[in-house]
Amino acid sequence: MQYIRTHQQAFLGRLDTHAFSPSAVEKILAYGAPVGAALEHHTRLDRCMDRLQQLIQEQEKQGRVLAAGTVVLADTLTNSSGRFDRVWYAPEGGLWLSIAWPDILLPEFTRMLPFAVGAACCRAVRQCGVDARLKWVNDVLVTGKKLAGILCTTLQSSGGDRYHLLGVGINGNNQVFPMEFQTSATSLRSELSREIDLAELTGCLLAELRWSLGLLHYDEEQALAEGGSCEQGRDGLLLPVWQELCDTVGQRVEYGFDIQQKPLYRALARAIDPCGGLVMELEDGSRVTEYSGEIVYL
Repeated sequence: MQYIRTHQQAFLGRLDTHAFSPSAVEKILAYGAPVGAALEHHTRLDRCMDRLQQLIQEQEKQGRVLAAGTVVLADTLTNSSGRFDRVWYAPEGGLWLSIAWPDILLPEFTRMLPFAVGAACCRAVRQCGVDARLKWVNDVLVTGKKLAGILCTTLQSSGGDRYHLLGVGINGNNQVFPMEFQTSATSLRSELSREIDLAELTGCLLAELRWSLGLLHYDEEQALAEGGSCEQGRDGLLLPVWQELCDTVGQRVEYGFDIQQKPLYRALARAIDPCGGLVMELEDGSRVTEYSGEIVYL
């Protein structure tokens, strides 16, 4: 674990902070400081999120709350799942973790959490040397194949506290996939033709998460001081970072709330609005903006 923390500290010094003043950088890193403050590692778990939920319950029984930013890591997951309980294959060799983040952001910024985690994950794997891109909202792809996935859920504990559980799965050194994923998934080892140091990648991801989550809180602070909202056209600070990594605009897509079970329509992705909504142009020229759901590229 110390090896991970050493890498996390090293990557903090390499974060891309050039667009911000030294005082802003200090504030952003302070907001994100809880990331990884508590770090728990397991060789095998059913799901990292289940373990976080267990930790929350254990703390409440003792009259305490789980430390913000607690991270649970596992070498392999035996019952992991993604959106709509889809099977997520998580063998040894990948990076599988979840983080507990308290529900303290205003709703406008809470809904940007999936963007923050996606940006952090994409920036981390790009530092390994792959040309990873984000597909709205936060699938991380390399040459059209899925390299990493993110799942964000909200949990209310029996004691009434609310947490966001932010799960990240990155195909690292694992190269063998079940038949149904063989043409749609890839790993860092497959793309780079070499093994990667998982502890180093974990440290890099935690550093990027500290920056992205801290930036989201700093953005909220600025919005409260300046006034305005994304609905009123205010440009936030996180979304431009995410947009630099996303290649969705300009793509022909198929959209659905659950795209595998019920695709709804095909369209041309035209823009991302200030609230993160995907603006799409239908075949008749009309436009629709979606704030949830998923897409596939055509």
